Amino acid sequence: MPGKNGPYRPGEPIVAEISAGVIVVREGKVLLLHEVREDRWCFPKGHVDPGESLEDAALREVREETGLSDVRLQGEVAEVSYRFYNEPGRHNIHKTSVYFLGSSRAGEVLLEPLFDRHEWTSFERASALVRHDGDRSVLERASRRGGSPS
Repeated sequence: MPGKNGPYRPGEPIVAEISAGVIVVREGKVLLLHEVREDRWCFPKGHVDPGESLEDAALREVREETGLSDVRLQGEVAEVSYRFYNEPGRHNIHKTSVYFLGSSRAGEVLLEPLFDRHEWTSFERASALVRHDGDRSVLERASRRGGSPS
């Protein structure tokens, strides 16, 4: 993230963070969100609050970021870990993100202000749009499950 994060610095303090997200599928298409500040495509995902389960956090994040309230989770797809330096906090972050496969039949997506657009797209196109190898790996695993929460 320009101006916010940089390369991991082994000599600096580290903070662990955990987040949960959902690969939301509808009619064989994956939901991607475009995050304005970082100019990147991503999945609905966010921090797990203290005392909250991974599943509850994933569903809450989807509701907050997309307005979709009918998402059904069908199991964990992947866990991705990475680390980076947080410039404002002056510490490293070791982040673990747990992703679930989910489905939605609801209509309109109502984006949280940090996103400027969304796209329901094929797994192949989604893989080309996301920036990070970890996101591509999550998509590949979801696709191997047939791209549907069965």
